[in-house]
Amino acid sequence: MVAAAEVAVREQQLVAFCLANEIYSIDIALINEIIRLQEITQIPRTSPDIEGVINLRGKIVPILDLRRRLGLPAAEPTATTRIIVVEIADCTVGLIVDSVTGVLRLPESNIEPPSELVSDLNADYIRGVGKTESALILLLDMPRVLHIQPKASL
Repeated sequence: MVAAAEVAVREQQLVAFCLANEIYSIDIALINEIIRLQEITQIPRTSPDIEGVINLRGKIVPILDLRRRLGLPAAEPTATTRIIVVEIADCTVGLIVDSVTGVLRLPESNIEPPSELVSDLNADYIRGVGKTESALILLLDMPRVLHIQPKASL
């Protein structure tokens, strides 16, 4: 009877990070690694939010400034600036963030969809708002942030 009393709480495991004094998060399953900011080779005539590329253990990885992509004010890199390397639909991209705060488990009951009243371009990038005891955390919809279309199913 003990097993029946235990109700599995569905939760999401997320990596939380800061951008412009707000806490954002990405599903941990999408993250390959988190690295320190390094020298980025610029590529001419790319989108303003593409910083360039890096060589990550023999693989060329494009680097995107997440602040610019989300329309946030620019900031100078600091000692805590990191690159979060994500992989979605066979596409590997590095995202520059202000700092990584850690991994958290958030029960799905603590996640709400973004309000329909918040209707601007950035709201499309938000798939939910998570509530913890101390903060609200914006959950990013990474395929939308990166403009990656889901593969059509057959």
